[in-house]
Amino acid sequence: MMLNYTNILLFYLSLNILSSSSEVYNQRNHYITRTPKATTRTLCECELYTPSNYDNDPEMKAVMQGFDRQTSERFHEYDERMKTTRQKCKDKCDKEIQKIILKDKLEKQMEQQLITLETKIDTGDIPTCICEKSMADKMEKDCLRCTYGLGTLAPTVGLIGAVAVHAWKPTALKAAIAAALEANNANILAAANAAGIQAGKNVVIQVLKSFRVQDVCPEIFKSILKISHYNEVINFARSINMEYGATCTSLDKNIVPSLECKEFQIKFGIFRIDGNPGPPSASAIPEIVGEIVEGAKATAETTKTQVAAAKTATIKATQEKAIEAASMQLYTAIGYSITAILIIVLIMVIIYLILRYRRKKKMKKKLQYIKLLEE
Repeated sequence: MMLNYTNILLFYLSLNILSSSSEVYNQRNHYITRTPKATTRTLCECELYTPSNYDNDPEMKAVMQGFDRQTSERFHEYDERMKTTRQKCKDKCDKEIQKIILKDKLEKQMEQQLITLETKIDTGDIPTCICEKSMADKMEKDCLRCTYGLGTLAPTVGLIGAVAVHAWKPTALKAAIAAALEANNANILAAANAAGIQAGKNVVIQVLKSFRVQDVCPEIFKSILKISHYNEVINFARSINMEYGATCTSLDKNIVPSLECKEFQIKFGIFRIDGNPGPPSASAIPEIVGEIVEGAKATAETTKTQVAAAKTATIKATQEKAIEAASMQLYTAIGYSITAILIIVLIMVIIYLILRYRRKKKMKKKLQYIKLLEE
């Protein structure tokens, strides 16, 4: 009985010690545990059809952009796969079509060959022999081959030759004209200069005649007619003035000048039409002569240009005629070549027809012989 009490007392003490120690431990290691609260968003928190929930929300924008990007990538991959598949199907269909066409061609050729070779020879009396090509067969095939080649060559030569001559003609014409102009450049310039000088000289002489120089200064005018260039008339201005002073001016005021002198004075501006005096003859005559020379120079330049253009046109026309004649000769040579080729082709065709007729004749005899053997 005492033992039981002792056990109960010991159990109570140990239980008390354990409880006290656990309270001390809890007091020393006391802390508060907090559970995190996850904030979740649901569509029921806001209006479903408000544009701001989709357009202004960065998370929604990122989701939509990712969806669009993935969708476009998948569509692109699908298109690439479809292109590859279509190309494979097309290639396969093309190959099948080519096989069908080739098969039909082979069947037709086989049918034709079988129809041609359909000779029923069941007799064993015909000896087996090795057929060798005879000289006639070789000649027939060679003639046919040559005929085909030459027949194809004739129009080709005509076409290519005509095109070549047509293409060569403008280039040759330009080169010929350039060479001719370069070779005759000195002659053209000389002729143009001579014509221009002569035209200027003619203008000077005509103007001086209209100014009555040949009447007032006849000897000087004869010398002017012998000048080589119209510019030399300026050298006669002083002589004309001196001759005019000796012929038309007089110290005697009662002497009336002649009609030629009056026209001379008015033309050179020494006196005006109303009778008033102009500049003195020593300055008026050289000035008017200079103007006459300038007018003659303009006429000479115009004549020079015209003559040079005429000479150039003449050379061009001559070269065009020469090139045209050369091209006609080439066309004639091409025509002769084509005619010769056609004649050769005709001869080859005749030879081919003769050899073919002989071969058919021999084949006919062989067939008759085979029929006799079958009978």
